[in-house]
Amino acid sequence: MKSAYFDTVGLIERLHRYFLEVLKTALDRRAILDINNVQALILYNIGNDELTVGELTARGYYLGSNVSYNLKKMVEAGYLTQERSTHDRRSVRVRLTEKGAKLHELCAKLFEQHVKNLGRANLDETSLASANETLKRLERFWLNATQYDLT
Repeated sequence: MKSAYFDTVGLIERLHRYFLEVLKTALDRRAILDINNVQALILYNIGNDELTVGELTARGYYLGSNVSYNLKKMVEAGYLTQERSTHDRRSVRVRLTEKGAKLHELCAKLFEQHVKNLGRANLDETSLASANETLKRLERFWLNATQYDLT
């Protein structure tokens, strides 16, 4: 069981790195050099929403300090706009600019192409649903492990 557990942890980490590398390659092929793969993924997850840093981190996508830095860089590159909340002046909300929306659309098309090609890897909806369920159970386990001493 110990070996399988560590294999799973390592696999999750590698899969995330591979996914980011696929995104980086897609950006490079299109000569999009003013945003990195992590920032593009953050941008994709923002989508049509208007969010605060806290909302992005609460959704479990990113760590706070990383998000703040990356959002700042995306604002500087013209992918996002930010505004102070009218209700809470301490809170800053971000949303995609037209440039950001174009990159979001490009990412969406890339991910749609991935979905169309999953069959080539013998991946179907049932196998992905099963993997997702297992990963969700592992996520809940790790969440509980941070809240309680499981020893």
